[in-house]
Amino acid sequence: MAAPRLIVGLGNPGGEYEDTRHNLGFRLIDRLAADLGVALAPQGKFHGLVGRHGGMWLQKPMTFMNRSGLAVLSLACFYKILPDEILVIHDDLDLPPGGIRVKQGGGSGGHNGVKDIQAHLGSPDFWRLRLGIGHPGERHEVINYVLKPPRREEQEPIDQAIDRCLLAWPKLGAGDYAAAQRALHGPAA
Repeated sequence: MAAPRLIVGLGNPGGEYEDTRHNLGFRLIDRLAADLGVALAPQGKFHGLVGRHGGMWLQKPMTFMNRSGLAVLSLACFYKILPDEILVIHDDLDLPPGGIRVKQGGGSGGHNGVKDIQAHLGSPDFWRLRLGIGHPGERHEVINYVLKPPRREEQEPIDQAIDRCLLAWPKLGAGDYAAAQRALHGPAA
């Protein structure tokens, strides 16, 4: 497997969304950028905040979740980054709070950011780092649920999942997805 050349954290811009479940991708990319010493700066042509670490780009699209694909495609095209060289970090309703899954390709799972990236790239073959937020139980509650902060009892396992992802970063950053899956899937150690 090739090391990822573009790491994208999904979320919505603006202070009112900062601590919401839907912004876990932003939270993890911010922590990763800090750990790597990467400053994320506005890049208008890439529709987001962007930073570079060696041959790898970090990106936070500022297009709002449902238009994330525009930002991803603009940077990927400019630097000739293929879908399988992209890792997208996003929240996932189908995993319990604190659950983590790493996978390549597949459907969007109803996630509008992922769906838009698939549409813009014309491919589902990018890698995903899915961070569990749980499900509200009712389909009509999903929008309200993802746009609210996690409850107190959800916050600790979510924070622990982010910490685990950062510990597994050397494997993810090297493109050793099988080792990352072994480290991240299942209960926390």
